[in-house]
Formats: sequence, structure tokens, C-alpha cells
Amino acid sequence: MNQDNRLTLQHVTKYHRHQGRPVCILDQVNLTVEPGEFLSIVGPSGSGKSTLLRLIVGLDTEYQGRILVGDRPVTGPGRDRGIVFQDHRLFPWMTVSENVAFALSEEERRAERDRVMHYLTLVGLQDYHAAYPHQLSGGMAQRVAIARALVSRPRILVLDEPFGALDAFTRFQMQQELIRIWREEGTTMVIVTHDIDEAIYLGDRVAILSGRPATFRKTYRIALSRPRDRTSDDFLLLRRAIHREFFGAVEPPFAYSI
Repeated sequence: MNQDNRLTLQHVTKYHRHQGRPVCILDQVNLTVEPGEFLSIVGPSGSGKSTLLRLIVGLDTEYQGRILVGDRPVTGPGRDRGIVFQDHRLFPWMTVSENVAFALSEEERRAERDRVMHYLTLVGLQDYHAAYPHQLSGGMAQRVAIARALVSRPRILVLDEPFGALDAFTRFQMQQELIRIWREEGTTMVIVTHDIDEAIYLGDRVAILSGRPATFRKTYRIALSRPRDRTSDDFLLLRRAIHREFFGAVEPPFAYSI
């Protein structure tokens, strides 16, 4: 594996100002994501999960500590890191292929005309290259967003609740697609999710972020073969263990989102 794909967070601390006073959001966060690893992050609402992803991508540079991609410090946005948000954020006046190509420079668009189609094929949308966002389903639009994030060939892809707005069936399909894409591309991936089942299904590890000020309090290694069976005893045991980290011994009969 390319060691440039390793993500390292060292003593990352982040403050926001609230009513003129500093409030600690992230407190001494330490984390290493190995090259090609798929890491799931779960935590309570408002714990700072999205803030953490913004720091990794370089959209927010006001923090203490260090964030490294390989051995290079993160000092701002860069093409070595891509992001997929909960909403697809496609430009409605552009076609699917134009939306994906928007992530490329003019020179890349001229020199590598097949690259956009390669990534549309990767997400199964090569036949929709001329369609507009309003002609796509929610799941298809998120596939375009994933293709746009991958077309610049980032070393690390972070995903902020990318399937949260989708119905249950489409969400399951997209989880399977994301695993297939991850395997084919070998990109290091970090996903934030409220869904414990999703975290276990996708991740090589599940890292649990505490409430504010947030830090990683426990990480579970997911030593389950793929494709994963959500009804297996081992899967259910992991789900219960992670759920207890948040709610103690009390478990609701059906809901496993946080």
C-alpha cells in the first residue's frame, strides 16, 4: 500500500466561540488511518464528527495539533483529499458528466477525456452522462457525487453521512456499491454515520467519538468477512457492544442509530 495514503491526527484540538467564549469541540484527538483502510466514525449528535471531517479536508484550518496525509501537513484544501456530503450538491444547470468534470482542471479535461466516463462507469451511471440532476433519483445523484469526489484521484476520501437522506433500500444498495468502489480504487476512506449497522457493515474499524469535548474513547476492529451478514451472531454482538458504549445496558428493540 502507498504510505502517502495514511492519515494521521496528532493531538488535534478545536475550539468554537459561543457568545464570545471559547468552547472546546475536539479535545486531543489522536487517530491513524492506514493506507487503504475503511474507517467508520460514530458519535452522538453534535459531538463534532462533521467538524473533524472539515479539518481533515482542510475546509477549516483553525485548530491545534497536526493532521498529516502521508508525511505532509494539512494546511488547507487539496486534491489529495476528497469529500462527499449528505446532500449531493450537484450543479442543477450542468449535466452528470459536466458535474463530475468540474473537479478537474481545464488541462486535465483536455488531456484525459476518458477519465470522467471511467468514474461514471465505476458508479454505474455511464448511460446517464447527459442527464441533469433533476432527472436522477437520490441514490443516483449520490453516485454522481462519489464519482466527482474520486475523479481527481484523492488519496483519502471522507464521507459525511452520505446516505442519511436516502430510503432504507437505496441506502443498503449504496453501502454495497461503496464497498465495491473502495475495493476497486484502493482509496483510504473515512465515513461518519449515526447508523451503527452501517458503521459495522462498511468499516475495517469503528471508532467511537465521545460527547463534547469529543475525543476517541474506543475503537473496535471489525474482523468479519465480506460481504457481511447483518443477522450473524458476530455482527449482532458487535452492534450490542457499540450500542452499550452510548446507552449502557438499555437497548431499544429495533433502533440502532444514534
